[in-house]
Amino acid sequence: MNTYKDYIKEIEERKSQGLHPKPIDSDELLSEIIEQIKDLTNEHRKDSVNFFIYNTLPGTTSAAGVKAKFLKEIILGEALVEEITPAFAFEQLSHMKGGPSIKVLLDLALGSDAAIAEEAAKVLKTQVFLYEADTERLEEAFKSGNEIAKEIIESYAQAEFFTKLPEIDEEIQIVTYIAGVGDISTDLLSPGADAHSRSDRELHGQSIFEHNKDMQKEVLALKEQHPDKRVMLVAEKGTMGVGSSRMSGVNNVALWTGISSSPYVPFINIAPVIAGTNGIAPIFLTTVGVTGGIGIDLKNWVKKKDAEGNTVYDADGEPILEQVYSVETGTVLTINTKEKKLYKGDKELKDISAALTPQKMEFIKAGGSYAVVFGKKLQTFACKTLGIDVPQVYAASKEISHEGQGLTAVEKIFNKNAVGTTPGKTLHAGSNVRVEVNIVGSQDTTGLMTSQELEMMAATVVSPIVDASYQSGCHTASVWDDKSKANIPRLMKFMNDFGLITGRDPKGKYHAMTDVIHKVLNDITVDDWDIIIGGDSHTRMSKGVAFGADSGTVALALATGEASMPIPESVKVTFKGDMRSFMDFRDVVHATQQQMLKQFGGENVFQGRIIEVHIGTLTSDQAFTFTDWTAEMKAKASICISEDETLIESLEIARDRIQIMIDKGMDNEKKVLQGLVDKANKRIQEIKSGEKPALKPDAHAKYYAEVVIDLDEIAEPMIADPDVNNEDVSKRYTHDTIRPLSYYGGTKQVDLGFVGSCMVHKGDMKILAQMLKNIEEQQGKVEFNAPLVVAPPTYNIVDELKEEGDWDVLEKYSGFVFNDDAPKGAARTKYENMLYLERPGCNLCMGNQEKAEPGDTVMATSTRLFQGRVVKDSGEKKGESLLSSTPVVVLSTILGRTPTMEEYEDAVDGIVLTKFKPSQKQLVI
Repeated sequence: MNTYKDYIKEIEERKSQGLHPKPIDSDELLSEIIEQIKDLTNEHRKDSVNFFIYNTLPGTTSAAGVKAKFLKEIILGEALVEEITPAFAFEQLSHMKGGPSIKVLLDLALGSDAAIAEEAAKVLKTQVFLYEADTERLEEAFKSGNEIAKEIIESYAQAEFFTKLPEIDEEIQIVTYIAGVGDISTDLLSPGADAHSRSDRELHGQSIFEHNKDMQKEVLALKEQHPDKRVMLVAEKGTMGVGSSRMSGVNNVALWTGISSSPYVPFINIAPVIAGTNGIAPIFLTTVGVTGGIGIDLKNWVKKKDAEGNTVYDADGEPILEQVYSVETGTVLTINTKEKKLYKGDKELKDISAALTPQKMEFIKAGGSYAVVFGKKLQTFACKTLGIDVPQVYAASKEISHEGQGLTAVEKIFNKNAVGTTPGKTLHAGSNVRVEVNIVGSQDTTGLMTSQELEMMAATVVSPIVDASYQSGCHTASVWDDKSKANIPRLMKFMNDFGLITGRDPKGKYHAMTDVIHKVLNDITVDDWDIIIGGDSHTRMSKGVAFGADSGTVALALATGEASMPIPESVKVTFKGDMRSFMDFRDVVHATQQQMLKQFGGENVFQGRIIEVHIGTLTSDQAFTFTDWTAEMKAKASICISEDETLIESLEIARDRIQIMIDKGMDNEKKVLQGLVDKANKRIQEIKSGEKPALKPDAHAKYYAEVVIDLDEIAEPMIADPDVNNEDVSKRYTHDTIRPLSYYGGTKQVDLGFVGSCMVHKGDMKILAQMLKNIEEQQGKVEFNAPLVVAPPTYNIVDELKEEGDWDVLEKYSGFVFNDDAPKGAARTKYENMLYLERPGCNLCMGNQEKAEPGDTVMATSTRLFQGRVVKDSGEKKGESLLSSTPVVVLSTILGRTPTMEEYEDAVDGIVLTKFKPSQKQLVI
């Protein structure tokens, strides 16, 4: 095969799509290009030089290794390239971000040629992506008396790689572009249906605004009209970036509105500016920090107040909003980074200190958070080697401590896992903390980007600090199409080699697992004091505290075993009253959101905070239903407080499921999974012996707010409604419209039902089986008036259902059963009125493969009701995804409409939907 000719052919194909050549990551291709550069008569030489200089990916890609080696030859005079002088070769190395480039620079700096060593040292002093092998070489040379090594280490100790960077502009001119009214989902910025292209940044960039070319042209027109300004994307009357972290969303925004990170690395832009009336969703804001961007909470619309200061409501009981200042498209504003204020001309509009904290300013200066994280580690190494105290170069970590104040659950976890803080000091909410991470999860539609990020930061193996890490295949489980066949095996091999437990075995020794990642992470978390980072907004475990993150933060956690963030404030949620026998726990979840909004006059006190839910008596599977939904509550994370006995039961379930993974052959050479089994047994014994009871907050801890949920008020099933026809566009597609079943009067047509996603567990599958038996007994047969798609979350659950007989019941009533030996090769576009038993995984909830038919009304157990996610609009009707419990979904498909309360109660008669009763024990200490 002629690699270069194949590349040229691909370039021609991309031209037809309006795309530039794809950046090179292959050593085979770059080696051929180098041979063509050396051949002065080669017809492709000029293009080859340009590809080598401007189109080769840095980091630890195989191409980067070849490039660094050739640049070394040029510097040493072993190769002569007219277009690349030794000085220019050094400049190229300086942009290659670690890995083989650092090895080459160290070879040169510690070599025998003094002049070359000095030039190499100059470049090394600007680099931060050094790992143990690199720093060990430097330390060894320093101890051997090498003056260049000493010079480099002394530079690192002063963090000159940071201090000598250009200062941030005091004024940043921006021009606004309203990307939408109301909450803007990351699906608008990076559609789920285009997940396959995320690692091809330029191609994926075409998907921004869901491929809306008119909006794309408007952004380009603004850039042309204001070449000296940055375009700021705005969520008017809403929150920007709800739904997921989606690094690809920030990448797309940066590609269209940001600044190039390097002239030698194409399509990697940084420093986007985004804003929302109600700020930026917490995990999306973290992603903005990764790129050194700015996220602004505008508060340009506020609730109208009467003369007494009370909120004024409209006829529907909704707060009336008043505009404080306009940010309509084309408005020119100024961000003053010194005063930390937003201006329109000379008029001050808003204090934006929260967007420009000392830490965020460092991210902006360094071009992203990674450089700061690695810089701090490098400085610490250098100072330790020199035997000196660490000079205060970076902004001091904010350490907030209130004497005599107790600790919330998250404060306890952060204090236990914190590194680099003042010894003996107890930290409270608002403190900025570096913490060690126990569990890391990567999912398959962001995993390709995570692997790229790992290559970019020159990482080669999972940090030994991490207990376990997992790479899933759940987001692409529905359809094994050509895109999946091309991407997923490559991803699994990379992650398996890197040290993760992978859903697929690159060697094919165990059955491919497409289990939903959140469920796997929930099972492999075996300590209630753990910190978990996962590449999805629904990384919210029922044990420990878990944070959904962008692909880059996941990469950082994998590479360093650490994460940095402020300790969030907490909101305490407790329960009173009794559940009716026909209520599902999903109804408690929705009622929590509804009652919270009612108690606080429409203010979402959960947004950006930890929900500390005193759930007490629910084991991990059911408790996860609550913590999972907290992403839709816009919370930063959630923590379940459990009774000792309940936690022991949850840990035993987790331990036994991990053992099943081991039995299937999923453990690796380091016996990571066995280590988790041992850890689970140790934690169980600690609780049983009383040595270390289940995590509980202090009785005198301080909370931002306390919410009490009255179970007696939950009289009927609750449904989250996208309210697609609300006259106020800003109130559509939020998760705040929670309605009782009776609202629909038993008449709303349902076109498709979906039982699946991370919100369901084994109990839901058993409820489905029992309902089908109930309906047959009552009506003589089971007849579907709408399709019902069922996707169990994990293979373990399928196996358990088979053992207990429930799977036979489901198969009896189904018209389609997944077959792993012959998986679907194309997404389904039409559905018949029958039950589909689909492969474990995300299925319809993800929206990147399977979708409902345009214009359908879908009743689903999933989490996503955003426009176009599960169902697109048709020309005649808006698609809508209503979210409810398994019993409501099942009955709606049997009837083809929403049920009445009488029909609902008959269908669940005799079925134990949940055993939840609020704990009667003290869940504080």
